Amino acid sequence: MTRRTFAASLIGAAAFGQSGEPVTKAQRRGQELMQQTLRALGGPAFLNMQNRMEEGRAYQFYRERLSGLAIARFYTQYAPTPNPVPESFYGIAERLVYGKKQDDVVIFNVEGGWELTFRGARPLPDDTVAKHKDSAITNILYILRQRLHEPGLSFESRGVDVVDNRRVETVDVYDNANRTITVYLSAETMLPVMQRYNRFDDFYKEKIEEVTRFSKYKTEGEITWPMDVGREHDGEKVYQMFAESYKVNGNFPDSMFKLPPGLKLLEKPKS
Repeated sequence: MTRRTFAASLIGAAAFGQSGEPVTKAQRRGQELMQQTLRALGGPAFLNMQNRMEEGRAYQFYRERLSGLAIARFYTQYAPTPNPVPESFYGIAERLVYGKKQDDVVIFNVEGGWELTFRGARPLPDDTVAKHKDSAITNILYILRQRLHEPGLSFESRGVDVVDNRRVETVDVYDNANRTITVYLSAETMLPVMQRYNRFDDFYKEKIEEVTRFSKYKTEGEITWPMDVGREHDGEKVYQMFAESYKVNGNFPDSMFKLPPGLKLLEKPKS
């Protein structure tokens, strides 16, 4: 996509949604806010981002107490986005590397998820993979990069609010899978500062509110990205990533996001 086609690639038309039905004032405002957010993230450069590497420290929490921390290096590769986007589309592959020696590796791709150690590759439990993918595709940064042409995707403004003593614009994002993601945009920068999403948990048989917070944005080249990302489940902090640096469009081979040939495949643990 070029700068000349950027405007045409944004969400819908001014008067009609993807279904061809006239949009409401709130929907039109939601589209306008998302256009502003895309521009704040880098516009065509953001939409053309092929891959990304973030390096920093990752923290895990259990009942608000620190339960683990590690030096982390996260690699993300974006798949070409079909138009229209099918419901089953999972448009990224990830390589998560932990530890000073970078010897603890987790891979997620369209085929599943694995933990790689010196013993071999152990498939991750199905529910772990499902939760990770659901968290990825409902992230507003993923939605704007990969899902804009998805049938049924719509945006609706909920007006002005205050989050963490900051004035924000609130937008609800809807899709054909009956998901609703509420995104809070800084009224000053139009960058996301928080999002809320209620995910149904198959184990507990109830909805869990997932909150993601974005802060300390940094611009590299033409792309702006959050350096601090935190997640909460039902009000309890569970994860925090403090990135010290990031790089986009690096020379990362496809093999980084696949199982190495000949690696021993270990038994999958029970979910």
